[in-house]
Amino acid sequence: MTGGILGFLGGIGLFLFGMETMTAALRSLAGEGLRRWLLRMTRTPLRGAVSGAAITAMVQSSTAVTIMAIGFVGAGLLSFGQSLGVLFGANVGTTVTGWIVAMVGIKLKLGTLALPLLFLAALGGIFGEGRLARWCRMLAGLSLLFIGLDLMQSSVAGIEGLITPDQLPGEGWTGRLLMVLLGLGLAAIMHSSSAGVAMALVFLGSGTISFPQAAAAVIGMDLGTTLTGIMASAGGGVEMRRTALANFLFNIGTVALAFPVLDLVSPVLHATFLGQDDQTALVLFHTLFNLVGALVFLPLTARFARLVERLVPDRPVTLAAALEPGLLSDPGTALDAAVRTADAMAVAAGIALSAALAPLWRDIRICTL
Repeated sequence: MTGGILGFLGGIGLFLFGMETMTAALRSLAGEGLRRWLLRMTRTPLRGAVSGAAITAMVQSSTAVTIMAIGFVGAGLLSFGQSLGVLFGANVGTTVTGWIVAMVGIKLKLGTLALPLLFLAALGGIFGEGRLARWCRMLAGLSLLFIGLDLMQSSVAGIEGLITPDQLPGEGWTGRLLMVLLGLGLAAIMHSSSAGVAMALVFLGSGTISFPQAAAAVIGMDLGTTLTGIMASAGGGVEMRRTALANFLFNIGTVALAFPVLDLVSPVLHATFLGQDDQTALVLFHTLFNLVGALVFLPLTARFARLVERLVPDRPVTLAAALEPGLLSDPGTALDAAVRTADAMAVAAGIALSAALAPLWRDIRICTL
């Protein structure tokens, strides 16, 4: 049993490291073009939601997309309301990972096939250069993700009996609420809802948890990832704190929409052409409640933005207001903020110099007359 627990924890670690490696490589491959596309496609909340979902699905990181949106708002290129569309879409885009895990990782069991791919990708990442090296690092991360998932699946057999549906909170509303809180805690600890969803899929496939328990936990995992943003924004500027709060409130709204209808939608989720198994139903549920949440909030974007702006009011603006420490994770966005700050300093210096020289010019003109 100890070996099973250690193997399962190692599988989670490989999955998390693979996700991080793959995301970093995809962001590097996307480069400056990704930022330009996001800026061009976020002029309205609806376009922002579509582009936010698409870009998050491509780079597999809702955090990275949100940081870029924050930078655009800080640089004055987007309004806070426009950035909310990106945030809504990013929540939908991040559910793509669940489909990759369920349809490719679990059903096709690619862990063994990923081992030689990891060897070749690691060689390419070490000895290659430029885009070739970045593509190889992306493939290496993807391989680690599948290997970690395979290790989790094989190790869960060693901990059978340690966790059973009967030992977890029951099927009642109180029990499901406790499962939401459990999922929230797991996602907050791992800083990744994708890893949490992968765990839920593995446990669901082994019969360790029931579908309603897994669905409630996944709801909590979506909410748990927002706590990381709130903690990271605590020392940041107004726009960063507004975005983190908006993300939290938006996810609270999706929880309020999804939690009461779980019993109603469960039969429908198990009767689709995609498959009638619990794992397919779970990733479909994850996608649908995020999609419905985005569709509900989109028409209310302007009002929602005003609410968040009242909750996080403006503070006295300094010349360095755009220099958010949280933007350092995205060099291009940080550079935008630095350029905006330099421009503001130049304007301020010009105004101060003009005010200082005004008496001298007046004296010169009097003497000349």
